[in-house]
Amino acid sequence: MKAFIEKYKSIILYLVFGALTTAVNIGVFTFLDLYMHWNYQVGTAIAWIASVLVAFFTNKVWVFSSNYSTWRAFWRELGSFFFFRLLTYFMEVVIMWVGVSLLRENAILMKLVDNIVVVIVNYVFSKWIIFRKQGTKKD
Repeated sequence: MKAFIEKYKSIILYLVFGALTTAVNIGVFTFLDLYMHWNYQVGTAIAWIASVLVAFFTNKVWVFSSNYSTWRAFWRELGSFFFFRLLTYFMEVVIMWVGVSLLRENAILMKLVDNIVVVIVNYVFSKWIIFRKQGTKKD
């Protein structure tokens, strides 16, 4: 069991923190939808911002153990993270629009569906682009 956990440590941690990020995303969206009665698109945008902030720091520190020695490298990583999260945000908006506006599905159900898709795509971007190990040189 220990070998399994060690082998898949980043995936396991990503899923744990992905669940936290998803809970933040859905929680903020649900609060804005059910209690504030805000438009689902505005709620999606605000939920996205909150969840991306949680995701960046949890992914950087605990999932991918990314440490940089300069501020320039940190800001480049942060910019890259937000760029790719922005791509998946647009994916999220399309999924919500198709599900809620076109298919007339429940907004909370569609939020769950879009989060599953987005978590998978975000892992790929994070693992192989944003936080990839580039040898020992950290600029």
